[in-house]
Amino acid sequence: MGTHHNHSHAPSAAEASHAPGMRRRLLIAFGLVASIVVVQLIGAWLSGSLALLVDLVHSFVDSSGLLIAVVAVTLIARPPSNERTWGYRRLESLAALAQGLLLLGVSIYAIIDGIRRWAAPPEVAAGPLLVVAALSLVLNVAAMLALAAGRKASLNMRAAFLEVLVDALGTLAVMVSAILILTTGYTRADTLAAFLIAALIIPRAVILLRDAVRILMDFTPAGLDLDEVRRHMLAVDHVIDVHDLHASTVASGLPTLSAHVVLDDSCFSDGHAIEILDGLRRCIAEDFEVSIEHTTFQLETEDIRRRESRDTVHP
Repeated sequence: MGTHHNHSHAPSAAEASHAPGMRRRLLIAFGLVASIVVVQLIGAWLSGSLALLVDLVHSFVDSSGLLIAVVAVTLIARPPSNERTWGYRRLESLAALAQGLLLLGVSIYAIIDGIRRWAAPPEVAAGPLLVVAALSLVLNVAAMLALAAGRKASLNMRAAFLEVLVDALGTLAVMVSAILILTTGYTRADTLAAFLIAALIIPRAVILLRDAVRILMDFTPAGLDLDEVRRHMLAVDHVIDVHDLHASTVASGLPTLSAHVVLDDSCFSDGHAIEILDGLRRCIAEDFEVSIEHTTFQLETEDIRRRESRDTVHP
């Protein structure tokens, strides 16, 4: 019986070299979006705007997401340890779960309170609302510019850029509602803006929750068909059976796969086992839409497989 564990947990040279630049851009964006939170908090208190309140929570979630991105970029340069073989990578998923729940809760609150406000529109101080929205939009655009140049460098940076972009669209909606209230006196514009922001937030919240739950529950990575994986592995010469086949995602961009592989007995005496391991590794890394470089294969004889079957039911 043999075991092959492919791919180090340590960061690649490319990841380590890009980390300082990404961290700097993310820190700048975090500072700008955190400033938006403070500005909008004051503005929501002064204006009584539901739309600005919803956008405030959206900005708060975005700022926390950017802070998590900073932490992720920092930790990616750290080597693994015996106590934390995956480091703190799953903190990203725990934070995404909390963010998704917060965004969904705020969106539901906005819809419920918006319905109440529609029936009896409260006064909204449109002047302060417009000033706060304009300032927030300027800060959002500045944050987008800080992230724009590096958004192709990593999924982390691209996600951060999109978060700020969506927040800017929400702030623009608040700004338009303030202009409508100032020019027409139509106070329901604030409620309409809140509905629009909620509509922008809900899909993102659902995606965050879905992706976080998939990772935390160790579901098979999206887009990977384990039946097809099994067929490809069985097509490798001298592979008799594949069982205990599992695939999961440790963190975004880090899918893993493990399996017990039964080989001809002759492979363990004539040196073919190493060649088969290399073939299996290339099969998993290159033949599927989801490229998995972190694989663990346990090689077995048919006799070992039969002994395992007596005690365990395998998928």
